[in-house]
Amino acid sequence: MVVHGHDTTLPITLDEMLVHYRAVARGSKRSLLGGDLPFGTYESCSNQKSEGNQQHGFGEMNSHRYSSQGADAIKLEGGAPSRITAAKAIVEAGIAVMGHVGLTPQAISVLGGFRPQGRTLLVVETALALQQAGCFSVVLECVPAPVAAATTSALQIPTTGVGAGPFCGGQALVYHDLLGMLQHLHHAKVSPTTVIPVTPKFCKTVWAGWRYYQQSSFGVQGRSGQWIFPGPAHSPYKISAADVVGFLNELQKLGLEKAASAVATAIEKIETTDGGSPRRG
Repeated sequence: MVVHGHDTTLPITLDEMLVHYRAVARGSKRSLLGGDLPFGTYESCSNQKSEGNQQHGFGEMNSHRYSSQGADAIKLEGGAPSRITAAKAIVEAGIAVMGHVGLTPQAISVLGGFRPQGRTLLVVETALALQQAGCFSVVLECVPAPVAAATTSALQIPTTGVGAGPFCGGQALVYHDLLGMLQHLHHAKVSPTTVIPVTPKFCKTVWAGWRYYQQSSFGVQGRSGQWIFPGPAHSPYKISAADVVGFLNELQKLGLEKAASAVATAIEKIETTDGGSPRRG
């Protein structure tokens, strides 16, 4: 969406994704590198065999296209039974898998658009199922912070938050959004005012994004090691008081006492930080 101008993630192909992966890999020395499996490249997974390969299914073969380029892992979206099966089959084929629950952009046709998800126990249960399938990490996107806190506590693998509050193991940001480089249907428009000339000389630089980042509060926070992201303004997805009670009861019924405690702690911290209740509907 941010590079090719698509309105959704659905049109991108695996061949296009591999071009992006190889470009990143050439500039990376130490990072763990993974690639997203696009829509339609893994759903049939272990049930569909190719004529030339009777040992691996559709999803495993497409994942191998990343691993053959040196990728450390792949990422796939969703927690439906077929997706859990796909994750398990790919792990068993020897390829590390990162899961993704909550808002899953590849499923917007079913979800009815880009809207917050995961207001129930389903996020926790799906993440646990992905862990059981062998995933080494899970992305939590656009879920209320207390739900993300419970999920992170319930798992033995790391979580990465995308609009899921400050209680995940890590945070993900698209750098185009971070630097205000994009004007897109689904993104806020940014009007930079800083003009800093850069080389090559024949280029007209409207905004030196990296310099702006270094001078911004975000960049200063990073260099100081004192991060305040994501704060309340960047954790917009709320959970009602009634839903909190129901969520806690469901966690306790499953014996996830630690996760229930994490919910209570998260709510207390949110109230302390923003001065108000996180339980607004």
